[in-house]
Amino acid sequence: MYQAARKLFLSECQCADDASRSYEALFAKLDANKDGKVDVSEMKAGLAAMGIRTGAGAAKKIVSSGDKDQDEGLDFNEFSKYLKDHEKKLRLTFKSLDRNNDGRIDLLEIKQSLADLGMDISKAEAEKILQSIDVDGTMTVDWNEWREHFLFNPATNLQEIIRYWKHSTVLDIGDSLSIPDEFTEEEKTTGLWWKQLSAGAMAGAVSRTGTAPLDRMKVFMQVHSSKSNKISLVGGFKQMLKEGGVASLWRGNGVNVLKIAPETAIKFTAYEQYKKMLSSEPGKIRTHERFMAGSLAGATAQTAIYPMEVMKTRLTLGKTGQYSGMLDCAKKILKKEGVKAFYKGYIPNILGIIPYAGIDLAIYESLKNLWLSRYAKDTANPGILVLLGCGTMSSTCGQLASYPLALIRTRMQAQASLEGSEQLPMKRMVQKILEKEGFFGLYRGILPNFMKVIPAVSISYVVYENMRSGLGIQK
Repeated sequence: MYQAARKLFLSECQCADDASRSYEALFAKLDANKDGKVDVSEMKAGLAAMGIRTGAGAAKKIVSSGDKDQDEGLDFNEFSKYLKDHEKKLRLTFKSLDRNNDGRIDLLEIKQSLADLGMDISKAEAEKILQSIDVDGTMTVDWNEWREHFLFNPATNLQEIIRYWKHSTVLDIGDSLSIPDEFTEEEKTTGLWWKQLSAGAMAGAVSRTGTAPLDRMKVFMQVHSSKSNKISLVGGFKQMLKEGGVASLWRGNGVNVLKIAPETAIKFTAYEQYKKMLSSEPGKIRTHERFMAGSLAGATAQTAIYPMEVMKTRLTLGKTGQYSGMLDCAKKILKKEGVKAFYKGYIPNILGIIPYAGIDLAIYESLKNLWLSRYAKDTANPGILVLLGCGTMSSTCGQLASYPLALIRTRMQAQASLEGSEQLPMKRMVQKILEKEGFFGLYRGILPNFMKVIPAVSISYVVYENMRSGLGIQK
């Protein structure tokens, strides 16, 4: 692999002068126009010409990382300093993986390192990862092979898998019951985590606003639709427009957007604390421990912001002039029904976290491990289509499993505001729906719910990427 690069600088007995001469020879090859600088296009073309495969965007990241004078190119000093610094990082990573200090990384060390990141992979999958780096066919990786594989890829450790395979931060499809994303130690210490969470929150706000009419239709059908009162999509929208005009399609969206910030902050903080409490070994988190910590963090966040969930439902179902805003809604609920009203439907909401988060995590981890074992050769970056596809599929399956509980929650939140509506506990409400409407009565409103998934995912991803760029987060 990369024979040209091996001849230039991958001899195991290099001294400092030899390394410097190797860097000079390599720089000369990359500097195609001989202007004393290597820009992104030269870096990309030169590495490709030498047969050195790099991950998507690697050339740009190398130049931006080493370009100290911000002239969009690397002179020789910047180029050699980048390589030397990068080699130091690679050496530290190699040593951390080489657990028995024999100068080689073997199959068990690869498997254990991934397990420490919460990824349990099979022996066959570990073999494929090892083979993608192993040059001499020994089924072990020495320092030269490791350096050769990663020298021109900005990834310096296996936590790149965590960095690339985020989905709850990136995608917002209206529900916030998924397990929070992991952040690498580098992201935590450099403060990148709060920028990524901020980008995700903004993406969620725009996404929810864009799909608010479909969300309102979902709630409308959950509460009012039945066998005797069938509501179609077209009929429902006509009814909303007639009652309150175009603006009425966004009722309840304000509080739905406002709750993103406190929920994200509480969930992330709680998740980090629960991980410390539940992990069997300090600094390591297994998949089942991550599920437990994530579920508890979700329950904590939902408990704190649940009154906003109730207000969102009431505002969404409210008629023109019924409430002047969020504060007016809160005052009227408190005056008429008391504090308890702000936690109606709380039990089915909390119960819904388990099937949603469990299925979302299981399917996403399975799809992630499948891709990593089959296609991850030069980078852990799956690309946009794979990431969106896996995230959408896992989140949709999670929604499908927890939807009946979401419907029960919404009806319990709304029933006090409906004239002549009977105040039913959760168990009795389920029985009544099954008796009158059958099993599919628990899935009223599922169509607009699924219709909003693709636009919600698309909007949230586009906004997230633009926010990342605006906040200076490198890809």
